[in-house]
Amino acid sequence: MVRQSTRKRSAPAPVEEKSHAPEELQEANSDAAEVESEPEHEPEAESQEAEGGYEGEHGSLRFNEELSWRPAKPIPSGTLLTRLEKLSKELAEFEQGEVDLSSLRDVAAQLAHRNLLQHKDRGVKAYTACCLVDILRLFVPDAPFTDDQLKMMYGLFIKDILPSLQDPTNPYNSQHKYVLMSLTDVKSILLLSEIHGADDLLLRLFNSTFDGVSANAKAPAEEQVAKDVEIHLTEMLIQLIDESPGSVPASVIDAIISQFLRAAPPGGGNRSKEQNGKQSTLLLKTEPAAYVMAKAICNGCADKMARYVSQYFSDVILNASGFATAGGARHGDDSDEEDAHAGPSEADLKSLRQAHLLIRELWRAAPAVLQNVIPQLDAELSADNVHLRLIATETFGDMISGIGAAGPPQPPALDPAAYPPIKLMDDSPAVAEANVLTKPYSPQSFAQTHAATYRNFVGRKNDKTGTIRTAWVTAVGYILSTSAGGIGLSSQEESELVRALVDKLNDSEEKVRLAAVKAIELFEFRDIVLKLGIIGGVEKEGSVFASLADRCRDRKPAVRVEAMVLLGKLWAVGAGEIADGQEAVVACLSGVPSRIINAFYANDPDLNVLLDRVMFECLIPLKYPLIKGKGAKTAAASSQGKAAVGQADQDKIRAERILLMLKSLDSAAQKAFFAMQARQPQFAKGVEIFIQQCEAYNGGVIEANEEKVKAGLSKTMQWLGAYFPDPLKVRADLQKFVKLNERRSYQLVKYAIESESDFKTVRRAIAELITKISATSAAGSLDTIIPLLYRSSCLMFNRSHLATIMDYSKSDKNGFATVAHQVLNDISQRNPDIFKAHAEELRKELILKAPTETSKSQDAAIGDILKAYSSYAKRYPGDITFDKSFTQTLMNYALYGVPIKTSKYAINVLLAKNDDKSKVTATTLLRKAMANWKYEAPHFLNKLATISQLERLAPTVTMDSDQAINDMTIKKILREVRTEATPKDPSWVDDADMDEELHAKCLSLRILVNQALATSTDADAEERIKPIFKLLKTFVVAEGEFSKVKDTPKHHKKRLRLMAGLMILKLCTVKKYDDQFDPASFNKLAELVQDTELQVRRRFMDKLQNYLTRGKLRARFLTILFLTAFEPFLDLKNRVETWLRSRSRYYADNNQQIMEALMGRLIPLLAHHPDYSPDPADLVDFANYFLFYLGAVATEQNISLIYKYAERVKQTRDGVDPEKSENLYVLSDLAQTLVRRFQERKNWSFQAWPGKVGLPTGLYTALPSSEVAQHIAKKQYIPDELDEKLDDLIRAMDRKKKRKSIHEAVDHPAKRSKTQLKTVIREKPGPKTKTAKAPGKKSARPKAAIKAKKAAPSVPEGERRRSGRSHAISTYAERGDEEDEEEMLEGVAEWDYGNDDDEDDEDASEQEESGNEDDNDGSESENAEPQAEAEEAAEEEDEESEPEPEQPRSNGKKPVAPRGKGKSPAVKAKAKRATRPTRGRPPKETSDMDVDDDDDE
Repeated sequence: MVRQSTRKRSAPAPVEEKSHAPEELQEANSDAAEVESEPEHEPEAESQEAEGGYEGEHGSLRFNEELSWRPAKPIPSGTLLTRLEKLSKELAEFEQGEVDLSSLRDVAAQLAHRNLLQHKDRGVKAYTACCLVDILRLFVPDAPFTDDQLKMMYGLFIKDILPSLQDPTNPYNSQHKYVLMSLTDVKSILLLSEIHGADDLLLRLFNSTFDGVSANAKAPAEEQVAKDVEIHLTEMLIQLIDESPGSVPASVIDAIISQFLRAAPPGGGNRSKEQNGKQSTLLLKTEPAAYVMAKAICNGCADKMARYVSQYFSDVILNASGFATAGGARHGDDSDEEDAHAGPSEADLKSLRQAHLLIRELWRAAPAVLQNVIPQLDAELSADNVHLRLIATETFGDMISGIGAAGPPQPPALDPAAYPPIKLMDDSPAVAEANVLTKPYSPQSFAQTHAATYRNFVGRKNDKTGTIRTAWVTAVGYILSTSAGGIGLSSQEESELVRALVDKLNDSEEKVRLAAVKAIELFEFRDIVLKLGIIGGVEKEGSVFASLADRCRDRKPAVRVEAMVLLGKLWAVGAGEIADGQEAVVACLSGVPSRIINAFYANDPDLNVLLDRVMFECLIPLKYPLIKGKGAKTAAASSQGKAAVGQADQDKIRAERILLMLKSLDSAAQKAFFAMQARQPQFAKGVEIFIQQCEAYNGGVIEANEEKVKAGLSKTMQWLGAYFPDPLKVRADLQKFVKLNERRSYQLVKYAIESESDFKTVRRAIAELITKISATSAAGSLDTIIPLLYRSSCLMFNRSHLATIMDYSKSDKNGFATVAHQVLNDISQRNPDIFKAHAEELRKELILKAPTETSKSQDAAIGDILKAYSSYAKRYPGDITFDKSFTQTLMNYALYGVPIKTSKYAINVLLAKNDDKSKVTATTLLRKAMANWKYEAPHFLNKLATISQLERLAPTVTMDSDQAINDMTIKKILREVRTEATPKDPSWVDDADMDEELHAKCLSLRILVNQALATSTDADAEERIKPIFKLLKTFVVAEGEFSKVKDTPKHHKKRLRLMAGLMILKLCTVKKYDDQFDPASFNKLAELVQDTELQVRRRFMDKLQNYLTRGKLRARFLTILFLTAFEPFLDLKNRVETWLRSRSRYYADNNQQIMEALMGRLIPLLAHHPDYSPDPADLVDFANYFLFYLGAVATEQNISLIYKYAERVKQTRDGVDPEKSENLYVLSDLAQTLVRRFQERKNWSFQAWPGKVGLPTGLYTALPSSEVAQHIAKKQYIPDELDEKLDDLIRAMDRKKKRKSIHEAVDHPAKRSKTQLKTVIREKPGPKTKTAKAPGKKSARPKAAIKAKKAAPSVPEGERRRSGRSHAISTYAERGDEEDEEEMLEGVAEWDYGNDDDEDDEDASEQEESGNEDDNDGSESENAEPQAEAEEAAEEEDEESEPEPEQPRSNGKKPVAPRGKGKSPAVKAKAKRATRPTRGRPPKETSDMDVDDDDDE
């Protein structure tokens, strides 16, 4: 047990008691002597000197002085100290086996006497201890002491000597060291375990050692214990554990293990509390000395400690919990079971958490001692009790991640405003102060060393309890982000966890989804791309990024806020790499802006506020580019190739970020983005009025018109609040701002919203305003003020960015040319004020790039520049200077410009002032255009485009040439076919690929329509519009064919049919022209939404929605959109369906029954549909139309009114074709049946509508007698066999609803109104023959076998599309869940298009983006649409004998502004262009009517 030492030991250095404080030099010498005593072979001279202490082979002790005394006569301390020092020196010189032990026994007995062991003098104790350890060394292995003597001796060592080592300034420190080294080297300390009843001493030894080294670590450097002392103390403790003959007391094991808790922060490392990063400096950064010592003990005797640790945790964990981990609850009587299921107490949980915290740290420090503990924890994973499973799941997650008691490290910071942007492969963030306690570290792979337990842990991802899944997904985030504590994961393990993370992002419980989002925040940017991107980027369904993007529209606010902010930061941080084309980053994140901005379509006010903040705090932060550090400026400058980054360079960098984001947007997201920007001028006007009213209010001290000022302020706050989720809070916040009455704050707001402010001014104004308000009692109002500033300030399209955007529009550097053109186009439409600072630059650019008769402009951006200047000229005509050179330049653009639409913009500029000079210019331009007026003439398309715009803006100039113009357009262009039709002709060509003949025909149609629009106020306008309607209807009915002698190419016909439909819509925006558009023609126009060509359907519906939203068309045109029930292109169908729901909500909010009354129009539209047949199978198909309508319109509140309209139809006759009245009755019965079954399936209450309803006079006529009416009312017109088929159809709808509900909780971001029912298209069981009418003929004739052609790729040219059933039946498969989930994301409650450029009418309906833009033009009257439709509804309703009291005719008052739309609160008249002077021309009046603002540019 006690080993023999063959080393010669030096006596401890003598100490002068008088000093009681040794000199530093003396202490250093003693340390040096101690170090020199270590080698096994001492120098010969020293050996000889030592041997002088004894003679012969066995020397005898020469010391013969008295060390004991009688009770009455003690030896003075000084004398005693001298004697002990002398004895100590002599004993130290003896070697084991070379001394006569009998000569030492007397001294040994005296040394072991109580008088010395308990002496009050510390020097006496120190030298006594030195002498005793030498006696023990020399008497190895038999100590010459009794058990009681040994107990007192070791009490001296443990209570006095060893603790004194923690004070290096102690005068007897060298003696203390000598004792320690002897006890350790000779292993004399092991005698302690043989002493009976010495467990307390053993525990005290461990505790005092641990506490001593820990306390000493906090002392000043000069007072800290030398490392060799800690090493010897550690070695001594290891010997006590490793060579203990019996079991080590549990209290000692407890003392050892508890040292690992020293790594935990204050509070015991409670993971439920967020760590405060600002206080991280107060936490430990290195392993405490006691921790290191305990770690060495566990690793030094791992086998024994494994048994002790296992027993320790068995006692602590199981006894503390009182639960059986395998079975979950105790077995016994009922009360026992109830107690078991009641769960552990708080004290139990605290003990359990502390024990598991120790296990975490033990895994980092000494994993070998846990080999028997892990199976116990494994059992906890399967426990019935949730608390045990939760703690076990958290513990295993931290163990695998290498996270100990100190907790995880701070998550990495993603700064979206930082510049220059980080690089993926050089991603080495600045190394923070090292903290080994929080740095994840796993000494071995948990998955490999404990494979079964690891699999059990992975299985917790499907735990039935959401709390467990939440803890599990958090653990997975740490495992992946730390690479399993730095040890690494296999590719299979990593992929498995990544896919599990995806699953948890789509979990059914909010807290699990939220935890999954936060788990992604734990990753460095590089790891996010390289680890989480292994299964795809944001555009790949099922990837981490796609699932994270889905959470941006989560219906739970906490989830969507975290997800959208994180996603925005990720894109912003990676924007530099995306711009550089780094493949991995592009694949993962390039689609992020689209997914974020598409949330705009959800039309959720909360989501819109979040979207604004993410846009300006994450995607394009106000502070970007934030250049930090001393070298940052140089680095940023070098990346731009300049010596420094000035304000202009920062504006350029920011504009590039904007263009990069726009480039990455899909078409839907681009529309949403531009719609968001369209709000800015409107909100700016509203905020400007608000500030003016604040100044007038003057904090309550109003000078004049007090009531008026208060009312105006109240109205403005109400208007602003309508666009926020909580109008009451908005009002309260704005009132706080008003009460501050800070004039500086008012000025700062003005700086922010002015279009002439540069970006630096805007940013500083917002920052200062936020700072000022934060320091006041109104700090809470920032929740409203900040989003309001984001919406009203010129942040995105600022004058500072315009120069860069214009530069990129001229060159395709970085591929930004296209989006730069779009931005310029949008600014020119929405906010041309921004161009004011650049007007002269635009003018010079136009002059420089002007075309001539022989040369074309080579700059592709010139069209956008001209359009921008056109918008500016329209807004500020007085600022335009027309000299001879500039006028000629514009005329050259009109006559020779490319593309053709430049002619329109050039003429808009020329005629902007609308004075006599512009009229002379128009006359000159017309003369040049009419020169060589023949089809083959050079620049003929420019001539047509010029005449078209002159017809619209200067009808008095063109009227003398109308006959020649009409002869050319109708006879020589529209009637002629110059391009041979071939079977290989495509069905559609893009705008850029249209040939000259097709362009000419489209422009010819536009010329005819512009003539009619310009003379709409003439007395005979109604008569002259009839032939134009007839001509356009011919194109629609004849599938675009107008020639009587030659076939038109297919792609020409499709374009011309579309153009004719669009021109009809345009004409119908004039009320008197709409009156002339009869119901039969309306039914034919409706067939355009079922054309065989997708582009025709889509563009027509886009323009129709555009006009309807802007209030330019009557409500009857809404009926057309319900024919999309069979639309095979699901994305288009979903968008239309969601738009219809949005309109329903809009009218409901305004207490208008427009959508309900459409049932009275839908039935006759379907009754005259070419596919109609009374056959039951066909009626089932027609039931889909009604279900589509009900899904978009029906609510529990209006279902009885809809039923009333359907019932009312059977009380009339068909007003278009009385012979088809029975069709109305069949469909009326079908609609009534479906309404009732729909209501029953929804479990809605149904009460008969108490009022009376009327139907449109043009579609219905009265029945001849009451007998006929009674006969019709009693007769059932639908066969009984149809009932079962309708049941099957509605059951199929229900099944789809159930499937959808599984995902609904996760994927839908906002509240679902009761109208949101998905339409299910039942797949037809097989082919069926039926007949149809040929286009353009009224007489009935046998139908062609349409259904037999379902599998054909396209419908023959002569066939109308009919319903979607003429396409392949595979396209009518039931809509999948993914489409259903996207539905609510595709529309807005009110889709405001504003004043677009009407370009989709131009050049054969031109580009799709102009057809469905979400404009919100402030110049548009907010009640234009409801007023127009209420007026139309009032005029069209035939009250007959049953008047309709609820019809919109009673809504003459201004409707309540709906959410998402409105105009500035100031009552403004719509600005109209001054009426041009005209002269009479037969048979037209010459006055101009502002029908379509966009045509007047």
